[in-house]
Amino acid sequence: MIKAKKSLGQNFLIDQNILKKIVNITEIKNKTVLEIGPGTGNLTSYILLKKPKKIFVIEKDKSLATRLSNHFKDKINVINKDILLVIEKKLDNDKFVVFGNLPYNISTKILSKWILNLDKNKFWFSCLILMFQKEVADRIISKFNSSKYGRITILSNWRLDIKKICDVKSSSFTPRPKVNSSLLYFKPKHFFFDINNPKNLEKITRTFFNQRRKMLKKPFNQLFNGNTEIARKLNINLDLRPQNLDFETYYKLAEEYEKLGG
Repeated sequence: MIKAKKSLGQNFLIDQNILKKIVNITEIKNKTVLEIGPGTGNLTSYILLKKPKKIFVIEKDKSLATRLSNHFKDKINVINKDILLVIEKKLDNDKFVVFGNLPYNISTKILSKWILNLDKNKFWFSCLILMFQKEVADRIISKFNSSKYGRITILSNWRLDIKKICDVKSSSFTPRPKVNSSLLYFKPKHFFFDINNPKNLEKITRTFFNQRRKMLKKPFNQLFNGNTEIARKLNINLDLRPQNLDFETYYKLAEEYEKLGG
C-alpha cells in the first residue's frame, strides 16, 4: 500500500466518476499530454484509454516515479523532478494538454510560474485542467470588489480564460483532505493586454495586495513615487482599496510602471 507524504502535499484522487469526467473535458486523442503529480497513476490510466500521442508525467516523489515507470513501462515518459524547476516548453515541440491534481501547498506557485514565464506571443500548452483547493479556486475565478479578489486572480485572468468545471468533495481523495477541491479549465486568450515583462504585473499586484486593507494611496506612492498624474490618467480613486480596481486597471498600471523604467 502506498502511503501519502504530507510534506509533498499528496492526496490521491480515487473517485472514478471524477477521473472519467476529467479526461472527457477536452479531446486528447493523438495529442501530447503533460500530467503534473500523477501519484499512483489513477488519472494516468484513464488518460491512456483516450489514446494520446504521448504522455509526460512529472512526479517529485522518487518512489512513486519508480512505481509509475515499472507499471506503465514505455507507455509514458516519467520525469522525476520538482515541477517548480522544470522548463515545460523544453520537454517537447508539441503543445501540451495539461492535467494536474496540484499539491495544495504549492498550487498558486505553480500557476504563477507558468503565467510569469510565458513567451510573449506563444503558449506551450493548449489548455490546463487543474485541481485546486476550493478556497484557492474561488480566488482565481473571483471578480473585483469581492474579498477573494487578489493577486492570483489578476495574474490568471491576464492571458487565460478560466471556467470552473465542478467542485470535488474531500471524500474523492485518499488520504481525505480537510477541505473540498475545485476543478478549473484554463484556455489561452487570443487577445490580451500587452505587458513587456510579466514580472512587473506580479510586482504591482503584490505591492497592492500586501496592503489590501489599506487605501490605494500608500502602495501607489511606493510604486510611482507619488506621481498622481498616473492616477488621474487612469481615473483611479486613491481612497479605494486594492480589491476595488478591475483587471484592466492593473494591466494599465503595469504598462505605466514599465514606461517609468520598471
